[in-house]
Amino acid sequence: MNLPATMRALRQTSLNGPQDLRLIDDAPVPGPGPGEVLVRVTAAGVNFVDVSQAHGTFAGGPQPPYVAGIEGAGEVVALGEGVDGPEPGTHVVGVGVMGGAFAEYMVLPAAAAVPVPVGWGDEQALGMVVNWPTALAALKPLGRIEAGQTVLIHAAAGGTGQVAVRLAKHYGATVIAAASPGKHEVVLALGADHVIDSRATDLAGEVLRLTGGAGADLVLESVGGAVLDASLAAAKRVTGRVVVYGVAGGEAAITNWELVYEHQVHLIGLNIGTLIQAAPQIFGEVMGEMSALLAAGVLGPGRPTTYELAEGPKALAELEARATVGKLALLP
Repeated sequence: MNLPATMRALRQTSLNGPQDLRLIDDAPVPGPGPGEVLVRVTAAGVNFVDVSQAHGTFAGGPQPPYVAGIEGAGEVVALGEGVDGPEPGTHVVGVGVMGGAFAEYMVLPAAAAVPVPVGWGDEQALGMVVNWPTALAALKPLGRIEAGQTVLIHAAAGGTGQVAVRLAKHYGATVIAAASPGKHEVVLALGADHVIDSRATDLAGEVLRLTGGAGADLVLESVGGAVLDASLAAAKRVTGRVVVYGVAGGEAAITNWELVYEHQVHLIGLNIGTLIQAAPQIFGEVMGEMSALLAAGVLGPGRPTTYELAEGPKALAELEARATVGKLALLP
């Protein structure tokens, strides 16, 4: 296949945020290195990681100028040295944590390029390697959710939150979903048993009221800031678990004194990249469970809100402002 020398891409030019993303038309088309594949991107997922990287708050993230975007889907067009699959022509979805997806071509590690399910459009597979495994890992191997337990899910209308609501209900849990008022109907339609205002002044009090004072068995926390403290207060004493997998609302402080005398809970940190590297067996269990959920029809094709590539700064700004619902995608 004859490949062009240059391509359209969104380049992050500073660490001042998504407003400094610039659309360029002369970015060099990357070549796949050993163990990599080159993908013609047809859809790129928008994630809060992209916002964090644009502000320089993502640990170990790329430094500007760089082509932004960690999640891409499309057609494999070239193989790097030592790679014998996926074959050219295969449609895959994958993550490159150092960016490159907001472009017409990107490279992915061959081992992490997951085939798009038969019959799905590429954009419908976005989330399979970011949002879905994150929600599943938080609920199952780390959160140890069981039927009959209560789970509080923050940012329940977002890309990961929506999947978490559906999966928690599948596992037999009672779901308390936190979302802004304009998104409550969306979350209820996913099966949430209760929806509370994510910006309520006494969020923990609402959860305790709904649980008869007992608190939630499991909390999925991706907001940070003051919400982390509310999440700790909303969790059941001693046996409650709080899985933290995001910092959208900023950093939060928790002391050993508070864990001993105020919040006697299990506090668990989740970074899906670290899980893959440090606990591949657990990640393998997560992906195996995801495959079973796909086969059973519990999980199905996504329906992301799409933007043109040039609208990338707008999409990221709206995500940062929590003005979006569900998964977002850029179409190069």
